[in-house]
Amino acid sequence: MYTLQIEHGVKDFEMWKGAYGNDPLGRIRSGVLAERIFRPVDDRHYVVLDLDFASHAQAQEFLDRLRSDVWAIPSASPALASGPKTRIVEQVDGDSRA
Repeated sequence: MYTLQIEHGVKDFEMWKGAYGNDPLGRIRSGVLAERIFRPVDDRHYVVLDLDFASHAQAQEFLDRLRSDVWAIPSASPALASGPKTRIVEQVDGDSRA
């Protein structure tokens, strides 16, 4: 499992959530298996995302498309308040305690 981790500031969370919900890149079609959205409890203008993919190549391709087709176009990312920080991580161990 590979996870694309993204974090960035947002001007308005509800505006960002609406744009994210519009799904301009087609997350499922692009191979996203699961997604999680987080907000720091002390910063309502910041989001952290985890997008899971089966392969590193899928995660990298999605990140490349985010950079060129969404973040580089202000009208496609109207709620973005700061440059995204990203990384792709590989799960090497895990255990569910639920």
